[in-house]
Amino acid sequence: MLRKRKIRLPEFLRSYFWDVKFEDIEIGKSSFFIIKRVLDRGNLTDIRWLIKTYGREEIKKVVLGTRDLARPTGNFWADILGVDKKEVPCLQKPYFPIHFGLSS
Repeated sequence: MLRKRKIRLPEFLRSYFWDVKFEDIEIGKSSFFIIKRVLDRGNLTDIRWLIKTYGREEIKKVVLGTRDLARPTGNFWADILGVDKKEVPCLQKPYFPIHFGLSS
């Protein structure tokens, strides 16, 4: 029986995944998680690797599919990808009430 080789993240990305077991992250299985984390925290070298590895369309799916990106990240990638900012979830008003007398 042939075993499929797991494709792992490059070592230079290790610092972005301090909260999980780095050796267990697979490029294919964890793409959404990896893209989200590198978009928010990565430098230019990391972003180049991300685009080369996943492509702009996969990155676009993440930008349009999560509220978990920082607002500056969402704003930047909406411009880069040519996406309407009204479609980017992290740029929308929170859908939950703000407690303790605070307002937006």
